[in-house]
Amino acid sequence: MQKKINKTAIVGMGALGLLYGQKIAEVMGKDSVSFILDDDRFEAYKNRLFTCNGKQLDLKMQRSSVKETFDLVIVAVKYNGLSSALETMKNCIGENTIIISVMNGISSEKIIGKRYGMDKLLMTVAQGMDAMRDGSNLVYTKYGLLFIGNPDEAKSDENLLAVKDFFDKVEMPYKIEENIMYRMWAKWMLNVGINQTCAVFDTTYEKATTPGKIMDIFVNAMKEVVELSKYEGINLKDSEVQTYIDIIKTLAPDGFPSMAQDRKACRLSEVEMFAGTVIELAEKYKMDVPVNKFLYDEMKKIEADY
Repeated sequence: MQKKINKTAIVGMGALGLLYGQKIAEVMGKDSVSFILDDDRFEAYKNRLFTCNGKQLDLKMQRSSVKETFDLVIVAVKYNGLSSALETMKNCIGENTIIISVMNGISSEKIIGKRYGMDKLLMTVAQGMDAMRDGSNLVYTKYGLLFIGNPDEAKSDENLLAVKDFFDKVEMPYKIEENIMYRMWAKWMLNVGINQTCAVFDTTYEKATTPGKIMDIFVNAMKEVVELSKYEGINLKDSEVQTYIDIIKTLAPDGFPSMAQDRKACRLSEVEMFAGTVIELAEKYKMDVPVNKFLYDEMKKIEADY
């Protein structure tokens, strides 16, 4: 019998968690999707009013101590919160639960799979959205797209088909990606460039794509990932750099990505997942990555002053 997704749990109430939660609730009803929260977050959020583009959201929140299995669990936390998220979601996971991660980077699925089994994971890449959460308010102009796929052709498509049918039902923009690991690396390449550049220079999408020093940093950080991908057998095309510059130019000009949001809020960033991972892999292949080393060092200085 084919898997069916009727109940969804979301771990993380940041921009993407709210973006996808409100979409599912809008089509399938409030009780179809639950935000799973530890006790501290539940108490902090239970009476808070959240909005999306000015419209009040009616969200279902549930304590992580409640034992209830879900058909789909969406992990939508920052890299620094993944360890605690794995604990938060433990009572949601059943034998047939499917897990997708909409986190940035190229490592969250492996970390989740180590705890709950790679057979539960469907590789997913969130791309093209400009959602930002400011306090309790979610704003966006571009909804973006979810790429889904299996990295191993021999792997069962059961999870893929179930998520496809679910996304069709809730009218979630998506695309089935044949080479999902390539797409994941391409998105990581973009984030290594745009997230870190906007955070270090405290700037917007528009200024990061305006010719000059800042754009040079943005572009060259991505080019280092392209070169690194050749050692890892991913083989990103050089043309991907321009493709993703063009994508950024379609986003809200005065918007900025999550790491820049973290800087403004004096939160620790995901620099370890971006430049930190680039530097670690580069050392493995004795490759020089001066731009990412610069971004890493600058971000660490900024965080030290919080």
